[in-house]
Amino acid sequence: MDAHAAILTTALTKHFGRVRALQDLNLEVSRGEVFGYLGPNGAGKTTTIRLLLDFLRPTAGMSEMLGGSGADPAVRARVGYLPAELRVDPRYTATDLLAFYGRLRGGHDRAWVAELLDRFGLDPGRRVGELSTGNRRKVGIVAAVAHRPELLILDEPTSGLDPLLQHEFQLLVRELVGEGATVLLSSHVLPEVEVLADRVAILRQGRLVTVATVDELRLQARQRIDLYVARRPASSDFAEVPGVVEAQVVPPRPGAADAGTLLRLVVEGSAAAAISAAAPLEVLRVVTHEADLEEVFLRYYQRDSSAADQPVAASEGRVRP
Repeated sequence: MDAHAAILTTALTKHFGRVRALQDLNLEVSRGEVFGYLGPNGAGKTTTIRLLLDFLRPTAGMSEMLGGSGADPAVRARVGYLPAELRVDPRYTATDLLAFYGRLRGGHDRAWVAELLDRFGLDPGRRVGELSTGNRRKVGIVAAVAHRPELLILDEPTSGLDPLLQHEFQLLVRELVGEGATVLLSSHVLPEVEVLADRVAILRQGRLVTVATVDELRLQARQRIDLYVARRPASSDFAEVPGVVEAQVVPPRPGAADAGTLLRLVVEGSAAAAISAAAPLEVLRVVTHEADLEEVFLRYYQRDSSAADQPVAASEGRVRP
């Protein structure tokens, strides 16, 4: 196994009867990175996690974590895991749960656990069954990171958390990564993935369709550019310009002639050709809008099954930075 890899899978496959939950997954997650793992419901994300942790056995292929098997207790002791649904005895308090995990792992740093409880506003004496969904999620987060794991596997970690606590969670992830941890982040909260992840893998119908950096995905995103120009163009002038998928000319408002005519462009990929084509129109002002990564993700999610089996990005498959 590569010394730089925290997670490695080779042709990892899991079938449940005729259902192909995961097919030929080749993935490498480097140590010290936050790796986003995305896809629609039923794509195979949770199945992947369960295979890594040896909760399921593969139909074919193999997986490794931190240089060993997820079945090895010595490896598992170095991993923190937050499942999508934390199912524990509702009679347990947070104190009970953390003490139980602490005994399994050979002890916790009590000061660190106390800090986590305070940061997430948790009353450790309340029974889990009495807690709201958001508070149960907080208990799961604290339990997952209480031993400062080398590898943190998070399945929908901020589901049910309010925006302030989502922000606190993001700070915690950055803090752990700064100390050398690796994070596999399976999430439907796309802004969170965009903020935290170094790279992103997108899974659909059990197959990996792309692995890319967030910046690479932004290059695929459509962005809106508003150009205020002195010379009024026709929208048809941009019909053949590379990357321009939509062009709209908005006449100046009465009394605001000096502002110029608004040329509103929707561009996919690089905007260089569009800007060059607009230059002869005497551009007075440029207003750019943030590229919509959600639209890129949805395009990958919605590809038909034949497209999902084809490579769709330069950094396909098992790729390291």
